[in-house]
Amino acid sequence: MIATQPPLAAQTAIIDVAEIIEQQPPGRILLRLVPIAWLVTFFDGFDMNSIAFVAPYLASSYSFDKPALSHIFAAGGAGTLLGGILFGALGDRIGRRRAIIAATTLFGILTLLMAASDQFWELLLLRFLNGFALGGALPLIWALSVEYVPTAYRATAVTLVMLGYGIGVSTAGPISVALIPHFGWQSVFVFGGVASLICAAVLLAVLPESLRYLATRAGGTQRLGDIARRLSRHNHSAGTQYIFSGVVTGDRRSWGPAPLFEGQARRITPLLWLGYIASSVTTFFFVTWGPTVFEAVGLSRTTAAWTMSLNSLAGAVGGIALMRVTDRLGPISLAFMPAAAVPLLLTVGFAHVSETVFVILMGVLAILLGGSHYGIISISGTFYPTAHRALGTGWMSGVGKVGSILAPWLGGLLLTSGLAAPRVFAILAFCPAIFATCGFILGRLERTGLARAAV
Repeated sequence: MIATQPPLAAQTAIIDVAEIIEQQPPGRILLRLVPIAWLVTFFDGFDMNSIAFVAPYLASSYSFDKPALSHIFAAGGAGTLLGGILFGALGDRIGRRRAIIAATTLFGILTLLMAASDQFWELLLLRFLNGFALGGALPLIWALSVEYVPTAYRATAVTLVMLGYGIGVSTAGPISVALIPHFGWQSVFVFGGVASLICAAVLLAVLPESLRYLATRAGGTQRLGDIARRLSRHNHSAGTQYIFSGVVTGDRRSWGPAPLFEGQARRITPLLWLGYIASSVTTFFFVTWGPTVFEAVGLSRTTAAWTMSLNSLAGAVGGIALMRVTDRLGPISLAFMPAAAVPLLLTVGFAHVSETVFVILMGVLAILLGGSHYGIISISGTFYPTAHRALGTGWMSGVGKVGSILAPWLGGLLLTSGLAAPRVFAILAFCPAIFATCGFILGRLERTGLARAAV
């Protein structure tokens, strides 16, 4: 008997949700997605910077010296390193949405416990666990966000998502300065803890699930269909199957780094990791030791706090200025800003400048260093295919936290070495020089076609 094809109407329609997303106006998606993501990234920035303003009060209340403070600072970075990897595995099992909400809730509880701490070991342990929760949320929100954005706007999307971090950093100073004199240093942690628990409740109501996670679960196709119909604003025929490009139902992903060193990725991954570590050293040095160093060069505590806050906003401005350039030019755009920062850091380190000139140079450096830091975060996921995107961003986030561990340790070492405070900036110039070199090589790889196929 000759087999016959079923009538066309009886054939099952297959719709790729990724294709629907590529056809969406990016502005409409970003306006919905970015404010939700800010609920996560804001508290990373707030927590990382507020500890710098709490630190002088901890030092005076409990006689903590700079090495002790550097251990507390570094504990947070160590926690984020571990959290970025382990929460990624958790997100793969229970869904990125649930994992992000769990991390935000855990962070709120731990922050409240920090307000009740009065011993060094308690602060050290809670700071580590706090970093663990925050480090788990960030790579998950990056990976989830880019799935809902057209490919040509993914660097822009991640930059906008990370602006929440900049807002958190910039508000940490004014909030700390306003609360601590009246309610004590504990009030900063109470504020952060209560606000994060409120945000966790909001996320529970509005945060969407990862499209990739839904596509890997047989029971997720119905939810994929709901999203597809909502995005396309069309009703699809009964029996339609929904997929997400690059993912097959039942797919399970290893969270080991081996896939990131296969094929051409073996050239890309080390450059991304090294560049991000170098960028993180300068970023977290200023976040943790910025107020202390600014006071050491002659600024008042209030001026130092406002300078830090304004510099955080300047870094966000740099990120916004770079994001569309990065989408268009690729990773080569990352090389220019850190390269320009090198001579400025050397100038601050060796030339005698007035307080006004110093503050201006710090603002320019914030634009260059902050903008390039946003840039490498925004472009990290674009080098890897969908199947490895969360893996790539998760591991880069985790490994990059080596910089957030080194920065407090390096600051404590330099500030207790007897070295003149301005010379610290000259030593930091090595980091953007390394970052610029990595960005240049990545750009060359892409232009020769070695990186483009991985996008």
